[in-house]
Amino acid sequence: MKWKVGAVTITKIVEIEGAGGTKFILPQATPDAVREMEWLIPRYATEEGKLRMAIQSYVIEAGQRRILVDTCLGNDKQGRHIQIWNNLNTPYLFKLKEAGFAPETIDTVFCTHLHVDHVGWNTKLVDGKWVSTFPNARYLFGKTEYDHWSRPDVSDEQLAVFADSVKPIMDAGCADLIGAESRLTDEIGTFPTPGHSPGHMSIRIRSEGEEAILLGDVAHHPCQFEHLDWSSTFDSDARASAKMREQLFGKLAGTKIRVFGGHFDPGYVVAEGKAFRLYEMPKK
Repeated sequence: MKWKVGAVTITKIVEIEGAGGTKFILPQATPDAVREMEWLIPRYATEEGKLRMAIQSYVIEAGQRRILVDTCLGNDKQGRHIQIWNNLNTPYLFKLKEAGFAPETIDTVFCTHLHVDHVGWNTKLVDGKWVSTFPNARYLFGKTEYDHWSRPDVSDEQLAVFADSVKPIMDAGCADLIGAESRLTDEIGTFPTPGHSPGHMSIRIRSEGEEAILLGDVAHHPCQFEHLDWSSTFDSDARASAKMREQLFGKLAGTKIRVFGGHFDPGYVVAEGKAFRLYEMPKK
């Protein structure tokens, strides 16, 4: 799927998608609670109240630039807390190439944060060694995020993620640590959205009078637009995460700024009472 934001093109590349239970990520989103939010169905949830979610990347094309945002889970990884994420063999690179983005044509890889499902394809396994998947790209990691997850006292899973998907890129000299407010091109910049992780960043695109936001994991699912306090079990700071949603969605509500989720399809934010909803088209 492709979207235009002025002269900029955004393409979605899905590694894994489905509809299912939420206990491991959004335990508050029970089927009964989800069915009460009829606006979610069928775009963001099934009639049975199961959340539709995906592990996915976005490729941003701006002029000659090709920027890959977040790199999913990756193949052949181990030490993941969710067992089915270990030793994957997905056709992600085939999908990327089929969409017109051979790995060698990507010039920039940007990770909104350094969690397991956003850095996996940074590297691939070649002859027993983790090497850069995108050989001509500069990888951009937030400095605050990198400093936090490079500490030795993080979880065993995060140690494994850092060892196979982040450190090899740094060791190869392929990465730059950037500030929370950085400019990638004239049309594309980052801004800080901490809460889900200490150094989480989102992307703002402005082109030819149009605007879009790539949220990353400010919200994992649109149900969190209505229930701002439903914080993911993976959030570093649940209260800060909820506060960030309240502040950011309040700024976006009623505008024509298209909002792209890290795990769900884009829409436009509308205020509904003290909370919000996400619709495919702007509400009049």
